[in-house]
Formats: sequence, structure tokens, C-alpha cells
Amino acid sequence: MIRVSIIILLGCISFFCAAQSGKASKVQSVNSSYDELNAVLSPDGNTLYFTVANHPQNMGGIKDPGDIWISTWLENDWSAPVHGGKLLNDLSFNGVAGISPDGRTMILLSHYDASGRAKTQGISVSYKNGSDWSRPQNISIPYFQNKSSIISGSLSDDMKVFVYSAETYGSYGVEDIYVTTQHDDGSWGAPKNLGKTINTQFQEVCPSLSPDGMTLYFSSNGRKGLGSFDVYSASRLDDSWTRWSEPFNMGSLINSDGRELYYKAYPANGLVLYAGTKNSDGYGDIRMIEIPEVKPPVEHVDTIGFIVREREVIVPENHIRVFGKVTDSKTQEGIQARITFANDAEVMPIVAEAERGYNTTLESTLQYTIKIEAPGHISSLEKLDLNTYELKSLEMNFKLQPVEKGTTVNLRNVLFEQSTTNLLTESSQELDMVVTFMKENPQVTIELSGHTDSRGNHADNVKLSLQRAEKVKDYLGSRGVDVKRMSSKGYGGVKSIASNDNEETRKLNRRVEFTIKKM
Repeated sequence: MIRVSIIILLGCISFFCAAQSGKASKVQSVNSSYDELNAVLSPDGNTLYFTVANHPQNMGGIKDPGDIWISTWLENDWSAPVHGGKLLNDLSFNGVAGISPDGRTMILLSHYDASGRAKTQGISVSYKNGSDWSRPQNISIPYFQNKSSIISGSLSDDMKVFVYSAETYGSYGVEDIYVTTQHDDGSWGAPKNLGKTINTQFQEVCPSLSPDGMTLYFSSNGRKGLGSFDVYSASRLDDSWTRWSEPFNMGSLINSDGRELYYKAYPANGLVLYAGTKNSDGYGDIRMIEIPEVKPPVEHVDTIGFIVREREVIVPENHIRVFGKVTDSKTQEGIQARITFANDAEVMPIVAEAERGYNTTLESTLQYTIKIEAPGHISSLEKLDLNTYELKSLEMNFKLQPVEKGTTVNLRNVLFEQSTTNLLTESSQELDMVVTFMKENPQVTIELSGHTDSRGNHADNVKLSLQRAEKVKDYLGSRGVDVKRMSSKGYGGVKSIASNDNEETRKLNRRVEFTIKKM
């Protein structure tokens, strides 16, 4: 979940004076210390729908990723927000994607089911029944899939085009922007990726369209803007939905060194809505501002004929550039992979392309756990402890082993207390990756092998190494892996992979591995 503050630029002429000269003013009656996002204004400008995450009054309480809340315009201010009720909300993320021009039909993000937690993903429809909304009905979009926890999307004004972000097979990056259109019979077509002009190897999220459907607004952290996520705009060049003008940054009136998301324009009212983290009272503030005047970047032709676009690029201080490639350990060829950098406060997934690799920036004083995943390969776990202001760039290349008979994987982050079979708590991350691998490859059987260094009594070493292999087997079995698919063996110190002459290399020999025995 991206935590943001909502800066809402409200679309009602009656309070236009509150947004003079492009200056945002707070709407205190709607603000809270919780996480408000994805604000949508009703066509008449009198009702505000927005999502609040982790509110204790949500259906799932403080663990709920987001419920819909509602506020109405009074004579001079917005009413205190009220929860949208049990029909519009469940234990999953709930948000409004769009409202029909007559205000009688609402399209909602995600599917709903009786269990209270969505098992499928897509969009749903609810109809106005007096002053209430009906129970949402799920809408089928063929081949719709989103593996991301970030749920964002918006309906066009005519309710026939849905643009949304998703992480799915075929994405150029982590989250890409897709479009699906409604057929004359009311059904929806298969999603289409908007293409490489819009989507990068990083995250593109929170798309929306101008009323005529020709301008796309979206947020991205892949274009070196003013902060981590900036709002961009691009013009559609034809009806293919894949040809776009080069996206340009919406500028410093909207974007800051924080995160700006969920930008929606209401030109009939001269106002827009968007979300940001800059100078918020809590997780979310609601503000209003006039539609900013934004001009595309100036282009000029240099002396050798290349078109150059002038744009502001700010490299954050106290950050380090990390780059590299992911290769197949057997063929040495580059492969496309998902790399996730995680610290105590944030999880940052990116995509490494087969040819170009990856390129990202990290805070330079934190510790990271790095998870590398690719189809047909065994996932890997690495650690990165950054504690520097001097180092400005770091190359990190990764090799992944193919899933095939005979492949041996050294579980380097599976650790035990000295001379015991007690697993250290930090071992769980890599062991859980093995659990996932075994469940995703039910045809695989493995041998778990324990190893020690060569010091001490050989028989004792064999016994200890076998016990440690058995301990790992028990862990995997307790997480649902069939123990019949696993065997265990202790080798003691007879299969060293490093010198036993000093402690630095001896510790490399004290390990647990698994080898694929059958496919």
C-alpha cells in the first residue's frame, strides 16, 4: 500500500474562491490522521468519495487496506466524513473508479464476494437506490490480473473506457498502465498495455483521463522527477491506445519532493484532485487548488540533429544509485527478473530487463533485503548493508539457477546457533522462499544436505549436519510442503566449498543446501 496524503482540488464553483491564485487550502473537516487517497467528486460537485486506509472504523479495523468514506458539501464546508457502509466496503481495498454523469451509477475498484475478502480482481457496479447504493455486482474483464497490492484506476466520463495500473505477465515494469474498453453489447474487451512510451521498468500507477479521453494523467517513479512519485501527462495520438506523446512532468505546483498520486481533472469546475505526502497533518490532508497551467517541455535540435527535451532532474541527497543485471547461472545470458528491495519501512519492487538490466536509487544509510525472482529459475535472497554518504553508485549483479534436475542451491541465509540445531530467526525469509518454490513446482523432489567445517570428530559432524538438514525439513513440512518430496542427509565436513584454514572461509562450509533430485 502506498501511503499518501490526499490533496483534493474540489470541483464546485461555490468554493472556488478557496483556491485563489493556485494556492491550496486545507479542508479541515475532512482531514484526519489516517491515510486518505483516491478521491472522486460526484458530477454535481456535492459529494466526495474517498478511500481511508487503516481506520479503526473500517470493516477490517486498523488492518483494513481501505474503505470508502463519504462527505457532502454544506453551505460553507464539507461535512464530517461518514463510513460508506457494509454494502460498498469489505475486508479488501475499496475505492471508487468513476460515477456516471447522472450520478446514478458507480463503478468500484475490485470484485466483491460473500466472504468479505475479494478472491478475484476487476471492477464492480453499484446503482443509486434513493439515497443509498445497491450491493455491488462484479463486472467481468477477460484476462484481468493484478499481482500488485496497489489498486488504482479510473473510468472515462462516458463510462466506456477503464484505465488502470497492474503488475501482470507482460508488464514492462512492476506496475504498468493498461486500458480496457466497453463493447456495444456492454461487455468489456481484453486489457491492452499502453506501451513503452508510457510505461517504464519502474512503477506507473493511478491513471486517469481528461473528459475527451485524449489526455492521460498518471504517476511514476521511473522518470527522475522532483520526488519519488510525480504526476505526468501525455496526449493520445490515435485510437490504438499505444501511441502517445512523450510524457511531461506536471511541474512544481503539483509535484514536490514527496509523492503525488491519484490526479483527476475536473475542468468544468476549474479544479482537480490529487494525492500527495508533502506537509500533511497526518497520513492524509484534503486540499483544493485551481487547475494548474502546465506547458510541455521545450524541444530544440542540437548540432547533430537529435531532439533534446529540457526537463528538471533532481537526484535525491543521501541516496545511492544501484544498478546491474540478472543472468542465468548456466548460460550466462541476461534474463528478465523481479527484484525487491525491502527495509524496515518500505518494500520497493522493480524489474530487471534481460538486456538493459536494472537501475534504481536507494537511501544510502539503510539495510536492505534483496529478493530476486524469475520464471523458470530458483529465487535468491541477498543482504545489502549501506552505511555511506561517500559512495554514489554500486553495481550489483545477480545469477539465478535454472529449475532443472541436479541443480544445487546453497541456503546461505539459513543460520543456526553455534553447535546446535536451533534456527536463527533471520533464517525464515529464505526458508519461506523454498516453501514457495516447492509449492509452485509440485513435480520437484529435493534432497536437503547438511554440512560442517572439517574441525572436530567426523562422526559428530555428520550427526550434527544431518540434524540440521532434518530441522530444515521439519520447517518446510510445517509450512505445507509434503515431506515425501524431501529427503535429508548429513555429510559432515567432507564436501567443503572453501578452505578450512581460517574462520572467514570455514564459516562458508557450515551450510545447508538442497538439490533437485527429480522433476
